[in-house]
Amino acid sequence: MKPIAQENRRVANIYVAEYRHWTLEDGTPSQGETILQLSDDKPLGVGFHVYRMAPGTTTTPHEHNGDEEFLVLEGELSDHDGTVYKKGDLVWLRDGTVHNSHSKDGALLAVYIPAQEKSV
Repeated sequence: MKPIAQENRRVANIYVAEYRHWTLEDGTPSQGETILQLSDDKPLGVGFHVYRMAPGTTTTPHEHNGDEEFLVLEGELSDHDGTVYKKGDLVWLRDGTVHNSHSKDGALLAVYIPAQEKSV
């Protein structure tokens, strides 16, 4: 096999790489939500990415367009219905699920979302 060409590989360390601010629908950056995404052929937050919630962050209520899957790498977060997800939890939320989450002390998640979410 040939070596992988430099333009065909991207590597970032989730602990030292620069994260980008999640942008709200009105175009303003969210102060508590940042994303590390290597793929540039999809909008920010679509496909596979690492998502960081700063302490005290609450996400905007939203509806999923496709199944969402995430793995809690650090911290914990709770959904609006009181369900708490902790480090090591692998979570699947069905297409059409409406929810929002809060992280008291902050969280780091590995996430896969197939299509842009819709605010509700």
